[in-house]
Order: sequence, then C-alpha cells, then structure tokens
Amino acid sequence: MKKTIKTVTQDGKVQVTIADERFYGRPTTDPVTGLPSEYEWVPAVTWITSFFPKSLPFYKWLANTGWDEAQAIKVAAGERGSKVHQAVGDLIDGKTIAMDAAYPNPSTGQEEALTLEEYDCLLAFKAWWETVAPVKVIAREVVLWNEEYGYAGTADLLCGIKDDLFLIDLKTGQHLWPEHILQVSAYKHALPEAWAAEKAKLAILQVGYRANKRGWKFTPVDDQFPLFLAARQIWQKECEGVTVFKRDYPLAIALGPTMAPPPEKHSEESAP
Repeated sequence: MKKTIKTVTQDGKVQVTIADERFYGRPTTDPVTGLPSEYEWVPAVTWITSFFPKSLPFYKWLANTGWDEAQAIKVAAGERGSKVHQAVGDLIDGKTIAMDAAYPNPSTGQEEALTLEEYDCLLAFKAWWETVAPVKVIAREVVLWNEEYGYAGTADLLCGIKDDLFLIDLKTGQHLWPEHILQVSAYKHALPEAWAAEKAKLAILQVGYRANKRGWKFTPVDDQFPLFLAARQIWQKECEGVTVFKRDYPLAIALGPTMAPPPEKHSEESAP
C-alpha cells in the first residue's frame, strides 16, 4: 500500500512524498534545532529478498502455472496475508474474531469480510497457539530498523516457547521459499539488543496449510543473514538511484494577471 506524506517547506511549498511497499520511512530530527526534518527512507526487507535467486521448484511452479496466473495468485496471496496478519494480531491481543469480521484489503483500502479460506487460517493459528502455548509475547507486528545496513521490515511475532525465544514469520501460502528464510534472518539482525536478539531462534509458521490435517506447519530455520547480505548487494547494484517519488507543490493556486480583464459594464442612458 502506498504511503503519502505531506510536509511544508521553508519556502512555503508543500512537499509531497509517495512511497510504495518497497520503502520504509521515518521522520528525522535536525541535530542543531531539534525540530522535525526530512524523512529517511530505506528499502524493505521483502524488496531486497526478492532479488535472491529463486529455487528450481519455484521455476517449475511458475512454468506450470503461467506468468499471468502466477501474478494473480501473488496479488491474492498478498491480500489474504494482510487480512490474516491483522486478525492474528487481534487474536494475540485477546480479541474475539467473528467469522464475518472485516479487515482492510491492501489493494483497495476497503474493509472486506474474512473469506472462508482466511478464517481457516485463523482457526489454524488458534490450533497452533493452543498446541505450543507461548509463555510470553515480547512483540508482534513490530517495525525493525537495521542502522548498519540500512533496511527495515515488520516482524510478525517474537515470543517465548518453553525455554526458547522464537522470532516467527507468519505465512499463509503453501510453499516455503528460500527468500522467506532470508526475511526472518534479516529481522533477527535488526532486533534491539534489549530483546536478547542473539538468543532468538528463527521459525516460519504456515497457517491454512493443506498438506496435513492440523492446518499449520511450524518450521524452525537457520540464520541465513550472510545470504541476505548477498541479496542486498544484488539489490544495490540493480536499484541504484531508485527512490521515492518527491515533488514540491504550491500551497494554493490562482490564475495570474495575464488574462484580459472582464469587460466593463456600461449602464444605458434612457432616451429623453
């Protein structure tokens, strides 16, 4: 979903910045005045990992599915994933989710009722939650920034399971691709030290999973941060110079004096 930010410049104009899902932005502070300054923009983890070479099973799936159908599946998966993520957050917060609860569709911005497939994902998450019984939720849906390498992303869940700390990425798809492991690895290396980042184990939780009767699959994965950095190098080479849209607009407009003035009205003198 696009983010639009408007700021008033010193010369009295409105600077409009439009950033799509490839970017994360945050306001900065002028070190001298302490006042809000320019926005800082960095690439999203998911944008960087999209440059990691795809696996052979992916290309086989793409060949069998076809490009157009694959793109349609990708859009639908993004819409489903966004709604499920929001609803899962509500479940973790202790809310009750009705079967016909509505959540925003990222493609349209309009609220839409949960589909049966999306509700199945929530049932699967509930089953997983009650099976593993997390002992403590440290963070959910939290935006993380890596200052050293200049990227940001949203981690789904950081919680304690028995004696371990797990950083979990939630997926609603049926496939686990290598770039998914790179994503959660990147999130780990952006965790604050106060959250015992070095101790965090990584896992992918697939909900609405159809290959078993439980409806979910919990897969612990190894930290693949060096491969993420390799993907970042590819991204850096391919996307050099790509940035957010930024343009200055006047606060208001009016037609200038170059137009001919309207004709004067002359009152007609009555005849004697």
